[in-house]
Amino acid sequence: MTTDSTATGAALPPSPPLTARQEARRRRILHASARLAGRGGFDAVQMREVAESSDVALGTLYRYFPSKVHLLVATMQDQLQHMHETLRKRPPTEREPGARVAQTLMRAFRALQREPQLADAMVRALTFADRSVSPEVDTVSRLTTAIILDAMGLAGAPTPEQLSAVRVIEHTWHSALITWLSGRASIAQVKIDIETVCRLIDLTAPRQRG
Repeated sequence: MTTDSTATGAALPPSPPLTARQEARRRRILHASARLAGRGGFDAVQMREVAESSDVALGTLYRYFPSKVHLLVATMQDQLQHMHETLRKRPPTEREPGARVAQTLMRAFRALQREPQLADAMVRALTFADRSVSPEVDTVSRLTTAIILDAMGLAGAPTPEQLSAVRVIEHTWHSALITWLSGRASIAQVKIDIETVCRLIDLTAPRQRG
């Protein structure tokens, strides 16, 4: 259901920035969500239990996150931000951009592998997300793109063809995560698929003249 402003195409006013106290509360909520999901997956994340675990009122929790899907997609944002910070501190060591991205995505994949219940909960939330969760899903996509672009280590801006390759890599990485979580692909197969698709970055690189 849309409001009159969205129905007429008018932009909604941006949300005011969180105060330090609100940000601390939001972080407690996200940590509680990740902890519960890590123990029991998607079904273990119950809003009342998240509220109790993060020491906030249930009504307050719903003001931050209107549903469990909103909460778990935001949890994935938080996990990706943490991964991005870690990868910036320890950048990939491969020489070619495609190999650098493959190395980075496999490191991220192995981080998720250490907590399969949490990974499954976040991926299920992304799968269940409807239009009301679009801003959060878009943020997840932008963070994934930023991780890939940082890993590429390009001297200049990526070409349109390379950006297209990045989108294909994102889709493949997400699909590989789903097939692994469902038991339909091994880690070895995921690695092959990721390394194969990451070659698109080098294939789409601008040709050197002369």
